[in-house]
Amino acid sequence: MKIVTLIPSATEIVAFLGQKKSIIGRSHECDFPDDLSKIIKLTEPKINVEGTSGEIHKQIEVILEKSLSVYKVHVDELKKLNPDFIVTQSHCEVCAVSFSEVENITKEHLGKNTKIISLQPNKIQEVFDDIRRVAKSLNIDNDHNNQLINNLEIRLDDIKKKTQKIKKPKILCVEWIDPLMAAGNWIPEMTNIAGGEDILGKIGVDSHWIKFEDIQNQDPDFIVFIPCGYNLNKTNDEVKKLLNKNNDWEKLKAFKNKNFYVADGNQYFNRPGPRLIDSVEILAEIFHSDTFNFGHKNKSWINFFDKR
Repeated sequence: MKIVTLIPSATEIVAFLGQKKSIIGRSHECDFPDDLSKIIKLTEPKINVEGTSGEIHKQIEVILEKSLSVYKVHVDELKKLNPDFIVTQSHCEVCAVSFSEVENITKEHLGKNTKIISLQPNKIQEVFDDIRRVAKSLNIDNDHNNQLINNLEIRLDDIKKKTQKIKKPKILCVEWIDPLMAAGNWIPEMTNIAGGEDILGKIGVDSHWIKFEDIQNQDPDFIVFIPCGYNLNKTNDEVKKLLNKNNDWEKLKAFKNKNFYVADGNQYFNRPGPRLIDSVEILAEIFHSDTFNFGHKNKSWINFFDKR
């Protein structure tokens, strides 16, 4: 079985299901598990990803206005690989190669023997459903893999039970910094499970742009920065720039109480796969440190004031 994965969550799901050795091609962003270096990269960005969040946003806007893809696919390499399956997504034009482009490339260059599996989750249950669908499509829907998925659900339920009667602080999760975007889809649901009340995100609804005034009006107890594609250090730097541009952030309750947090949005929150459960654990540690300690602190998240 030959599998190509064109989004990090797809690579993680296929590896989680025990088929890492079947992956023969991947996207340039697929970096977990951490021993994928010998697997050929089939995509590359058309933008400079080293810029600030504002610079990256402007580049993406220009590309999307022209109805172009943010990513380039190495079609010749893909043809040589001639995979049995391509696992991709139809959720976001910015997260990976567009689904329509994958369809067109498959039709023109690969043929009927290559099957496309498209991930399209908006809620946590749909992530579990996607993992089961991938297993079924790859014909590896067995007792072992079913138990792996069940174990993820058990971990989630354990957190739910512990946070049911805990007082829930007001939470803002920021998915992009310049311009500001409130995290949506599965993240507000994760926030609620972890014992918080998401104030601007909507469960199952796409992330959306917000204004600083929206944050002021809600004055959250905790603010967690989890920009898509950013690691801890880059996010921390972007938050510093944000505060330098607008001193009013320092008037917020979350800032005054030193409840400003930076988490690894790239590795965790923005990858709808098995490690979303780790993401819920991260949030639970942040909101209720007296109840939860999964060992993620200073590895997957930090308090902004500790690195200021």
